[in-house]
Amino acid sequence: MAPSGPLISAAELAAHDPAPTLLDVRYRMGGPGGADEFRAGHVPGAVYVDLDTALAGPPGSGGRHPLPDPGVFETAMRRAGVCDDHPVVVYDDWQGHAAARARWLLRHHGHAHVRLLDGGWGAWRAAGLPVAKGDEPHRAGDFRVRPGGTPVVEAGEVLAVAADGVLVDARAPERFAGETEPIDPVAGHIPGAVNVPTGRNLRDDGRFRSAAELRSVYAEVGIGPGTRVAAYCGSGVTAAHDLLALEIIGIEAALYPGSWSGWIADPTRPVTSRGG
Repeated sequence: MAPSGPLISAAELAAHDPAPTLLDVRYRMGGPGGADEFRAGHVPGAVYVDLDTALAGPPGSGGRHPLPDPGVFETAMRRAGVCDDHPVVVYDDWQGHAAARARWLLRHHGHAHVRLLDGGWGAWRAAGLPVAKGDEPHRAGDFRVRPGGTPVVEAGEVLAVAADGVLVDARAPERFAGETEPIDPVAGHIPGAVNVPTGRNLRDDGRFRSAAELRSVYAEVGIGPGTRVAAYCGSGVTAAHDLLALEIIGIEAALYPGSWSGWIADPTRPVTSRGG
């Protein structure tokens, strides 16, 4: 039975029978992975998945977090216990950014039943639900990758999306405007892009806004039924957050995996800054 939507609440997860495969993908941009935090406390039954090694390929001309090799991703998901015919729930403690990347990758590679824990680890703790510590034994899975389940666009296509649809930049406003760039060597954004920072997808408690609220957010930049949409961010990770928000309102958008870090790898590509 297909999930009713891309999100699951802590209460729903706690009552889910049988328990889904749980992936803990806690992550800090530019910092160490979340393995130590996982061992200190996690949702019972969860398996830790490292974003840098399992959910991204080596950095290079394709950006800081290019899509992982399908074989590497398949091996990582099998090691984590993911099976083709069993539902998966992903979560993090980074407002859903890393979890959204994990969910997008699983869907892109053919898994149909993947949801994100709304509010993540914080929501689970706030609900007073059980906590496990250390690494728990689990069985290997049988997941088989079938790439193509969700759309992507490459560098040669993004300007066309901006011209005849909407190209969404999910980064913070100051990075989009080129006022500051703390990570990549060039500041600015792809010409024609519009800015919908991922924070606009969330309520104050870290959970996703309602579908009605999200429709209003994305209508502000011209997105509605039938709009051609693609999204990017700094390295292709947090853009998946906007893609999930768009899915909530019934819009399938493409990911530009290379994102800003991949775009600027070619100095001949145009750049806009200061909102120009």
